[in-house]
Amino acid sequence: MEEQAAKKVERDDKIWTKDFVLIFMANFFVFLGFQMTLPTIPLFVKELGGNDQLIGIVVGIFTFSALLLRPYAGHALESRGRGFVYLTGLSIFVVSIGAYAFIGSIILLFVIRFVQGAGWGFSTTAGGTIATDLIPPKRRGEGMGYFGLSGNMALAFGPALGLSLAGVISFSKLFLICAGLGLIAFLLASQIKYRKVEKLPDKTTTVKFDIFEKTALQPSMLLFFITVTFGGIATYLPLYAIEKNIHGIEFYFLVYAIFLIISRTFAGRIYDLRGHIYVFLPGALLIFIAMILLSWLPNMGVMLIAAALYGLGFGSVQPALQAWSVEKAPSNRKGMANATFFSFFDLGIGVGAMTFGQLAFLFGYGSIYATAAGSVFLSMLLYIYLLFRTRRRQI
Repeated sequence: MEEQAAKKVERDDKIWTKDFVLIFMANFFVFLGFQMTLPTIPLFVKELGGNDQLIGIVVGIFTFSALLLRPYAGHALESRGRGFVYLTGLSIFVVSIGAYAFIGSIILLFVIRFVQGAGWGFSTTAGGTIATDLIPPKRRGEGMGYFGLSGNMALAFGPALGLSLAGVISFSKLFLICAGLGLIAFLLASQIKYRKVEKLPDKTTTVKFDIFEKTALQPSMLLFFITVTFGGIATYLPLYAIEKNIHGIEFYFLVYAIFLIISRTFAGRIYDLRGHIYVFLPGALLIFIAMILLSWLPNMGVMLIAAALYGLGFGSVQPALQAWSVEKAPSNRKGMANATFFSFFDLGIGVGAMTFGQLAFLFGYGSIYATAAGSVFLSMLLYIYLLFRTRRRQI
């Protein structure tokens, strides 16, 4: 009996189940397709005749579209089911990325970017929620760290692969390849056994619609100030490196992804054992230093050091904040908690990209990363304030 009980506990605490592997792989392929477009879209905008301000708007339209749709995605996850939202989002993502291949004007690009943002908002909100369903609660920080590896692995190859392909094939062929990767994600996702929609105490599946989950607000606000930096790196670093006559920008993304993966192997476990206090401030400090180095950026060596520090910092902070976002949410509000988390993620990237577009136009690319460092510093101050406020209430 004791042996059977031990085996049941082991099964209940297992992370790498068949469905978890499927969501891991689906997330990898959709992120790979997305990451391949991340550094190439600015180049595509330049080819269409756009400038830095238009690049910021193109990125902003995408992220704000995802932001607007995430509350609906969170609501649908609890009322329509995980599979419906995830597969719908992946379908929209595939069609919109494929449509890039036939775009010949910036106006059309704006429209398709808005549509792609909707697909991205649905698919990423659902993906994180599905992973949360599948991970044992006692190992949530560790499990979310492993799940995040799928996106990190895509990041290790996606930007470099996208930039390399953009140098030898047309943008049209590149975008069709990215759409094909999204299609692979859809096929994998169709094999997952999704958790059924929970019935509420009145035996219905009617879920009240709102725009956020209050238990997720604190970590989500911290995330906003962190992901402002992400908008500056993903959107403008390739152009900044060209201006600085630094070659091999793809190695920045590779080094960043390698150290991001390294951090995922231990940061989530530290969160589970010791809490976010041992993860957030050290990780945010590393990101702060990385932004200072990028604002300076004298050579490729400094760029790669910044990549390593940013990878360690962001790889520690992001899964910890996501686990924190969902851990206190009611079981029928996990989807909305993830929607809240990713809404602030999108908001940070969108605000960063659009603000930094203006900064780059007026003051040059270096001002982007000095401003981003200030945003990280604000997140650290906010965390300390929230920490002291919580402890004061416990006394």
